[in-house]
Amino acid sequence: MSESIWGYAPTAGHAAGTDLIGYKVEATDGSIGKVDKHSDDVNSAYLVVDTGVWIFGKHVLLPAGTVKTIDQAERKIYVDLTKNQIKGSPEFDKDKHVGDAGYHEQLGGYYQSHRGL
Repeated sequence: MSESIWGYAPTAGHAAGTDLIGYKVEATDGSIGKVDKHSDDVNSAYLVVDTGVWIFGKHVLLPAGTVKTIDQAERKIYVDLTKNQIKGSPEFDKDKHVGDAGYHEQLGGYYQSHRGL
């Protein structure tokens, strides 16, 4: 694995401390929702995306390594995944997403297998 799925790529354009809440999230094939929560923690950076009506109010957790670029002017985040890949991701668990290494391994493994990392 050449890069951590839990960290922003240097080319993503993310500056630590930037508030991403409310940014629109775009998959490779269309919009998936808005950022509800995010973390810049080293080796544990992520976005929690509220998908709204797209997947009936489901929230998804996207590791920061899935972010391709961040457009500050447009308030949009582009991820390197399709809508179906995101829809098929492991269920977001609000109680496990902080501090549960096993949950992070499960999510990280899913997204790495879909990105070819």
